[in-house]
Amino acid sequence: MLKTEQTVLVLVDIQGKLAEIMHEKEMLYQNVRRLIMAARALSLPVIWMEQIPEKMGQTVQEIRELLTAEQPISKKSFSGCGEPAFMTSLKATGRTQVLLAGIESHVCVYQTASDLAGMGYEPYVVSDAVSSRTLSNKKTGLERSKEAGAKITSVESALFEMMKTSEHPAFKEILKIVR
Repeated sequence: MLKTEQTVLVLVDIQGKLAEIMHEKEMLYQNVRRLIMAARALSLPVIWMEQIPEKMGQTVQEIRELLTAEQPISKKSFSGCGEPAFMTSLKATGRTQVLLAGIESHVCVYQTASDLAGMGYEPYVVSDAVSSRTLSNKKTGLERSKEAGAKITSVESALFEMMKTSEHPAFKEILKIVR
């Protein structure tokens, strides 16, 4: 089960022209935005990565505008775990449960989830906050992530799991975010 005190939100490569051609991109953007707003309400740290931004472009404006407190971590490896700055940031949070959102499900998200599981972290891939260019590749990424040891969740499932009860101090704010 996800616990707020153990969870970090990690955003993977939602950038440039590639983000614009994702399967169901509007749903992807909306759900990533929900996760970011909920992370603020639940006091979760947020780590934000970009794949070779000088070539692939910046994180899309719809997402970037919510990330004013963080700076993106540039990476060249497909897995975030191949980027020392990401690993340093992740370790600095002291968190072991990693909520993963971003693109592409079958490449960078999957490889990050697989590597995190291999390092003893608990990766949770948010199925409605990841995408690929095709639905088939998205499904492949989710299946391979699960096979590698990641848990598959959804935005609402993850948020309500962390709150555990309607008496949670952020409950009303989270309700507004998911509706």
